[in-house]
Amino acid sequence: MRSITKKFLDAVIATTTSDPFNIEGVQKMSIQILAAAITSGNGVFKVEVSNDNVNWITFNKLIDNLVNTNAQTLVRVASATLSANGNKVYTLDLEHDAYKYMRVTVTRTTDGTYSATAQAQLVD
Repeated sequence: MRSITKKFLDAVIATTTSDPFNIEGVQKMSIQILAAAITSGNGVFKVEVSNDNVNWITFNKLIDNLVNTNAQTLVRVASATLSANGNKVYTLDLEHDAYKYMRVTVTRTTDGTYSATAQAQLVD
């Protein structure tokens, strides 16, 4: 199994959509989102997937990095909002899905810089 790192967004200061990334063969993936220089705004991040690189849909199965008891299930979300300087990490639930492409969007309000980087494990 090999691992790759993909920087989707790098300190963007406007609403932005990353370039598509081919995720064929990806078995596991986590994404870290970061915000800096926020005084009053926020950034809303979404992951979108596509099989044809034309028609995109929001991936609603980002697993939030929350503390759960053994009886609770994983929390899946469609987006992540950062309203203060800092970062969060999410895992993509790819267990029952197979897509060819993904991209990351951030919608920026007022101020701040925003980044997103993923780590993926590929099946050899």
